[in-house]
Amino acid sequence: MKVKISCRNISKTFIQKGKMRVHVLEGITLDVYDNEFVVILGPGQSGKSTLLRIMAGLETPTEGQVLLDGKEVTKYGPDRGLVFQSYMLFPWRTVMGNVEMGPKLRGVPKDKRRSIAAHYIDLVGLTGFERHYPHQLSGGMKQRVGIARAYANNPEVMLMDEPFGQLDAQTRYHMEKEAARIWETEKRTVVFVTNNIDEAIYLGDRIISLEGKLPGRMKSVYKVNLPRPREHTDAAFLEMRQKIIDETRLLL
Repeated sequence: MKVKISCRNISKTFIQKGKMRVHVLEGITLDVYDNEFVVILGPGQSGKSTLLRIMAGLETPTEGQVLLDGKEVTKYGPDRGLVFQSYMLFPWRTVMGNVEMGPKLRGVPKDKRRSIAAHYIDLVGLTGFERHYPHQLSGGMKQRVGIARAYANNPEVMLMDEPFGQLDAQTRYHMEKEAARIWETEKRTVVFVTNNIDEAIYLGDRIISLEGKLPGRMKSVYKVNLPRPREHTDAAFLEMRQKIIDETRLLL
């Protein structure tokens, strides 16, 4: 398989208040393959979001490098789509206005960008809500808009930082199903950060677990050989869940 993203010996230290050094990541080396769905799993304060931001080009590693298609990542680019836990929508723009923003900034003509936006609005199940504003949408719907907006930029890689963390349990489960469906429809490389073991198993082709303390180091790699669509109650699912719980000691 073709390597899409390569992290080579990534370490990151932040300097706070000019003196205090906070060592966040240590020696992270991993490859993410083309069209693979990789989950970075770890508890709070394990450095997983910082690792994702380094992949995005929003943070610079203190040591090591990230390669995208063999070229070093030094800054953010439109080849990486970002979806964060906070919705980060423009409140003064409609669903259509939010989703078409990327193509609009790239100078795509209005008719074409509206067509692109309409495609992804339909893909995330929001057809009929094009003229709604963010304040008129539920949390799950807002996150769908964020996903559609990221896809509308036609990125090669989707980087998702705990995108369902603010949702209630029922909506979160539904959005996990939608994320799996959209990925199988679009087949792009996805790196997805979570602290939820069930979510990691449900979504991932591979799970990369980080140690539960700073600096974050890779602890284990799990290949998820479960057929899709997956069921949380399947024996193989529950067996993998228990294995990860035993090895990582993460709280559910």
